[in-house]
Amino acid sequence: MSNAHYLRRSVAAVWHPCTQMKVHESLPLVPIARGEGAWLYDFDGRRYLDAVSSWWVNLFGHANPRINAALHGQMDRLEHVMLAGFTHEPVIELSERLSALTGGSLGHCFYASDGASAIEISLKMSFHYWRNNAKPEKRDFLGLQNGYHGETLGALGVTDAALFREAYAPLLRRSATVPSPDSRLAAPGETAQDYALRCVDALGLYLEEHQATTAAFIIEPLVQCAARMAMYPAEYLRAARELCDRFAVHLICDEIAVGFGRTGTFFAHEQAAIRPDFLCLSKGLTGGYLPLSVVLSSDRVYAAFYSDEVTRGFLHSHSYTGNALACTAALATLDIFGEDDVIVANRGTACRLNELTRVLAGHPRVRNFRNTGMIWAFDVATEDPGFARRCFAAALERGLLLRPIGNTVYFMPPYVLDDSECQHLVSRTLELLDTLP
Repeated sequence: MSNAHYLRRSVAAVWHPCTQMKVHESLPLVPIARGEGAWLYDFDGRRYLDAVSSWWVNLFGHANPRINAALHGQMDRLEHVMLAGFTHEPVIELSERLSALTGGSLGHCFYASDGASAIEISLKMSFHYWRNNAKPEKRDFLGLQNGYHGETLGALGVTDAALFREAYAPLLRRSATVPSPDSRLAAPGETAQDYALRCVDALGLYLEEHQATTAAFIIEPLVQCAARMAMYPAEYLRAARELCDRFAVHLICDEIAVGFGRTGTFFAHEQAAIRPDFLCLSKGLTGGYLPLSVVLSSDRVYAAFYSDEVTRGFLHSHSYTGNALACTAALATLDIFGEDDVIVANRGTACRLNELTRVLAGHPRVRNFRNTGMIWAFDVATEDPGFARRCFAAALERGLLLRPIGNTVYFMPPYVLDDSECQHLVSRTLELLDTLP
């Protein structure tokens, strides 16, 4: 069958996410037949380099043989069992290994299916922790300006993005924001570090005034992805940890997008040499194979719920919590990290791409070229309000999957790019800069 066959069926039957469906009257969907490595193939035989890891989830390439083999083996043993009153080997092993990656400081894993659900869990846990510790007045949440943490109602309540919030504002519990340490917001002549410290001062003033009612501060460490890849120094995160300790406020690290090696270390918060009270993970957790998310918490948090009283327990559940197949995919993903020394290998890939992207950084239309680990981004000088859509379509014509955020073009590719694929990514992007209005 051709692309046209599947396009007609999808437009008629599928309501696609984060999409104004009428757009597809002029911008056709791309039906994908299969994936292999860093490439996606449509039904007409065209291929596209997946430069955004299919919404930041696919770490080790499509149809990865090692993850495939692990899933085939698990399917013959156990596909799923409810995790209330039961347990199984993959979820136990995954929990132990994730805890070990935090040095044992976050030893308790609570599972869900997606990133927004993990955020909901962390917010509820924080609120309930303070309630169980006789401080029910600590029920408010704080985030960064332009922060994004998901689109369920609780997660949207701590998301500062008008596009997603405005329609649902009457349903949301309001949260506060403090200035983002986004390095692009520094004043002329001000260093990124100096600006970040100025934002630290604002955070300290807020917490000093509102410590009695603030339950938690939620933050994406090092990179606010949906905020057009806003990057900031680790010093801010380190200072935030100190302030949260001083004022008895939980620190929630949302590493749904930035965990699993994406920023250059396995967890982004490692670069600040701190530990959060709650760590939210998803996306790359299963290598892009199956929906799975997890919230890791400390012994102190866990102990606040451990009681003879049922109502002091964390009474939250999802039908597919700790799904055996998803946990198996996650274990295979962790195996690849260890067997292939991925963090070190990524540093080599980053060096090659940084060399290649000099031509992009020096392009006259490029502003604020930036890189953190395996994330690259730059802002394009353009007067075209439809730039993102035009760039997406033009990139597809050149065998490249990009999904700009506004006028910000970014790369978050799978970790398996070879030299020729790196060159394809950069050369095709350069063509876009030279030709798009």
